[in-house]
Amino acid sequence: MNTNATITIDCSRKSEHEINPYLFGHFVEDIRDHMEAMLAFPLKDMDFESEAETMTPVSGSWRAYTNGRNTQYAMEAPAPRHSGRAQRIRILSDDEAYAGITQKAALKGPMNYTVRLVARASIELQYVMVEAVDRRTEETLGQLRMELGSHNWQHYEDQLSILRECTDAEIRVYVPAEHPRWVDHVSTGMLWIDHVSLLPVDSTALVKREVVEMTKDLNAGMMRLAGNYISAYHWEHGVGPVLERPVMYNEAWGGWTSKYFGTDEFIRFCRELQVEPLICVNDGSGTPEEAAQWIEYCNGSADTSMGALRARNGFPEPYNVRYWEIGNEVWGQWQVGTCTAEQFAERTISFAKAMKEADPSIVLLACGHYEQEWNRTVLELAGESIDYLTLHLYHGYGPFGMNRDTPAEDRYKAIASYPEWTRHHVRQTTELIRSRPEHSHVKLAITEYNTMYYPNTVRKGLPNEHTLGAAVANAANLNEMMRCSDMVHIGSFSDLVNGWLGGCIRVGDYYADQYCGKQPGWSGHPLTIYGTPTYEVLKLYANRDVRRVLPVQAECGTFSVASRKETPMALDALLDLDIVAGTNDDGSIVTVLIVNRSLEAVRAVLDLKAFEASGETTLYEITGESYDDINSVFQPEHIMCKESRVPAEAWRQGYDLRSSSVYALEFRAQV
Repeated sequence: MNTNATITIDCSRKSEHEINPYLFGHFVEDIRDHMEAMLAFPLKDMDFESEAETMTPVSGSWRAYTNGRNTQYAMEAPAPRHSGRAQRIRILSDDEAYAGITQKAALKGPMNYTVRLVARASIELQYVMVEAVDRRTEETLGQLRMELGSHNWQHYEDQLSILRECTDAEIRVYVPAEHPRWVDHVSTGMLWIDHVSLLPVDSTALVKREVVEMTKDLNAGMMRLAGNYISAYHWEHGVGPVLERPVMYNEAWGGWTSKYFGTDEFIRFCRELQVEPLICVNDGSGTPEEAAQWIEYCNGSADTSMGALRARNGFPEPYNVRYWEIGNEVWGQWQVGTCTAEQFAERTISFAKAMKEADPSIVLLACGHYEQEWNRTVLELAGESIDYLTLHLYHGYGPFGMNRDTPAEDRYKAIASYPEWTRHHVRQTTELIRSRPEHSHVKLAITEYNTMYYPNTVRKGLPNEHTLGAAVANAANLNEMMRCSDMVHIGSFSDLVNGWLGGCIRVGDYYADQYCGKQPGWSGHPLTIYGTPTYEVLKLYANRDVRRVLPVQAECGTFSVASRKETPMALDALLDLDIVAGTNDDGSIVTVLIVNRSLEAVRAVLDLKAFEASGETTLYEITGESYDDINSVFQPEHIMCKESRVPAEAWRQGYDLRSSSVYALEFRAQV
């Protein structure tokens, strides 16, 4: 059944403040498979950094590839100045065998890949083969002979042409059986491999081309480099020649921190996207001096110590990174360097002083909390040193006392109440900021937000963060952030690609489980890259020409949330429609963003006051048959934003809005 709604927008009263484009930002963190999914390399353990996973001493994802009875494998020290380890393979001549290493991979095609190899060998070993084959049919997809020019370590580079796409391929690096044999003695038949990588030639800044293109469509405004791993991350380990960068254990999330995506690569990624970078410094295990050096590396001229280092690394011009963040969830026990609010405030003052001395023009953000006692202490002690206080707002079932046994409709309504919680936290923090003149200049940055359907410890299978219901909740939350845009200038959706909660861009079929989920490639579609329904929402919002907010009055039905716990605000009469409206700079376009949170369709009548609209409106719609609908590798375009034209008169007469759906209407002024 339909319920009726009346929406009135006063187009003569646009807000005095502008909506900051950084409100529609995104977030990159080295967490779980985020970097693996984002970067274009199809191989893992390219520097043989991981321990052997089998009885044969072969590193990590690699496997022995030989038909020799006596072939020997060992892991040794890497080439000079390189990190990781070297894989040693000894081939005995009497076996007359092939011998090397192999790894499974999903390959695009037809495509050229740049092959990089760092190796040394006994003098009688003249060449190795690099080839790709279909694991199921043994069809050769591409083959390359790389000549070995020295007994000492050498870097080799060539192109490998892959004939076609293969989702279940195998990369082999080996000495073939037909290689001329040698007389056995103590120093023959040994091959050391220090590094092997393949990179498709269509990648950008080492990032998958498809990810770059989809991220460009998000029109992000700002890209944040941060997360828990930062508090144990030392930036100087992530600059310079990539093979010489140390392999660092990811203390926050396990596994190896990606040495292939450091400061220079992040800046290149941001410039490719034409977005503003935001960098969070290590305040957990790092020092103010280290943070200041990072700023000098990014912003200093070539005649400064760190600026000169940047120039030597191939980037003579300063990056001019303006936005810097101190602390990521420092109040959490999961954070390296967790501390009290008093300790963090003292830390903030010392970091801010050193960082401002490195570059007085930077804008500083400091770690805030939805718990106001933390914010009160930080503001009172360090408020004069900062420009923004941060909030991380993840909306889940915890505050409601809900779990998997709670009826599905009750769970959906709870998640759909996201904007009420955001409004509560923003209002409380805003009142605190404005309570004293010495920190009344501070603004808010919601540097992480997303839905969180289940507690962290029971995340199995496909997370509900990927559903249409999640997109509805995130859209309503964005509406609230826009309504609060006089105070909230920065937003960062968590995450960009795969990762923890499951980034808005999905690469392949590796699920973002807390523990163990399905292995990559289980679906047969590991190369499929697509957006979640929330991706469609984020793209829709960021690409609308909305600069100033307009007042909205709505009369519509309501719903209530059956919370098992007491909540800080009433949830018994929430409006079915969550609406925000705005106009562009010259007032020629009015955009109305409507989220129907209801489980019923709503017939909406829209009245624009003080605006003469042309006869036709542009309508964008994100909808489906159920709030549980998802996009997947099997149906990557199941939920997509659809554009159509609707007569303006239809809105004055009443237009049907489907349940659990997101709409954007654009009215243009008559000319």
